[in-house]
Amino acid sequence: MVKKYLNTPIYFEEITERISKLSANTPGKWGKMNAGQMLKHCDLVLQVALKKIELPPINIFYKAIGIVTKIEMYVFNNGIPRNMPTFQKLIVNFECDFDESKTNLLNTLEEFRRACAYKKLPPHHRLFGNMTEKDWEFLEYKHLDHHLKQFNV
Repeated sequence: MVKKYLNTPIYFEEITERISKLSANTPGKWGKMNAGQMLKHCDLVLQVALKKIELPPINIFYKAIGIVTKIEMYVFNNGIPRNMPTFQKLIVNFECDFDESKTNLLNTLEEFRRACAYKKLPPHHRLFGNMTEKDWEFLEYKHLDHHLKQFNV
């Protein structure tokens, strides 16, 4: 199976096209978020890569889970498990304006692409440990793909 990286033009375009297929009423196949909340969540996760959101320190147990998950995604090219726990700062359990969330996510995706071009992504993630530019591009693609599949796009 081919590894997909968010900064690769064909995969960046794929993700933005899939986002464009969503509507406020697109039903989720699992989880508690509606489409607007999911878009907001994905925007927040990308903001971690852009150093706009700092995640809190975690204990060694969670670090171990994160590193094993990262390795598993790389080695087996697996997706993110459903209902995987996330940082409190990234949980969206409040109402979101769908159009605003969609526009913000698309803008943050463009900002992510620029950060990739200028090698401005951080060298570390609280959960996944040391990160290269390619790690960010791979894991951010996986995260977006996971949630877009959640909403069947």
